[in-house]
Amino acid sequence: MKEDEFKIDIDQVLKNKLGAKSAFVPRFVAIWLKGIIHQDWMNVYLCGEGREKTGVEWIDKCLKYMKCKAVVQTNTNGVIQNGLDAIPSNEGGRYYTIVCNHPLGGLDGLTLGSIVCHKFDSQMVYLVNDLLMNLKGLAPLCVPINKTGRNGRDFPKMVEAAFQTQKNVVMFPAGLCSRKGEDGSIRDLEWKKTFITKSVQYQRDVIPVHFSGQNSDRFYNIARWCKRLHLKFNIAMLYLADEMYKNQGKTFTVTFGEPIPWETFDKSKTPQEWAQWVKEKVYQLHQE
Repeated sequence: MKEDEFKIDIDQVLKNKLGAKSAFVPRFVAIWLKGIIHQDWMNVYLCGEGREKTGVEWIDKCLKYMKCKAVVQTNTNGVIQNGLDAIPSNEGGRYYTIVCNHPLGGLDGLTLGSIVCHKFDSQMVYLVNDLLMNLKGLAPLCVPINKTGRNGRDFPKMVEAAFQTQKNVVMFPAGLCSRKGEDGSIRDLEWKKTFITKSVQYQRDVIPVHFSGQNSDRFYNIARWCKRLHLKFNIAMLYLADEMYKNQGKTFTVTFGEPIPWETFDKSKTPQEWAQWVKEKVYQLHQE
């Protein structure tokens, strides 16, 4: 394959997303975007070690390139154990919905994907923003989600496609990465109910996961001002690649909870209320 098929090219991404309208994007904006996503830094990996890798091998090499590690543990009724021996396998054809808080917006997804793939022999699929399909090595593990634009009407079909697979589905139900509250705590926004309704429909038990970590104060300040100014475009999202760049060399703690039987999500609460209930379970997994 040609090298161009692997590299990130902001000019091409703009054309793919905006079509003919991309011609009206000022040149300085494209240059700024290339800098803020560290296009050259990303392409060193994408066109180097990552070029011939796909799936979990691609993720593992990427994490090694960024010198990131994870401490993996389970929390069973408040008892912490190293590793994932306490988490059941997919034997018997049972697959799980794996839901996690979203503190970083990039590295958390890659790290969790690596852990899940190794635990479940690569039987995993992400529900992700369709922009990530530009990462060719990651694409085989993804079902792309585009809630806006021309493909917005296909959102329900894309979700359905993920849950119909005989694979574990990894989701970040908040959709957006975590924000900093007035009290200084880093927490997700409200979780969407989709993982509840689909887990019940397809009789998938839900595995809650907590991921430690946070982005820079600059990121949270930008997100806060976007909210105050009622901006529709998520400007903070543009800085997620820069946050990934800054998080190089760090070690994260990833804590898995016991699977929650799908039968738990009965009529005593609405699907939206159950989603927030699981969210609170996730934050209870974390112990300082």
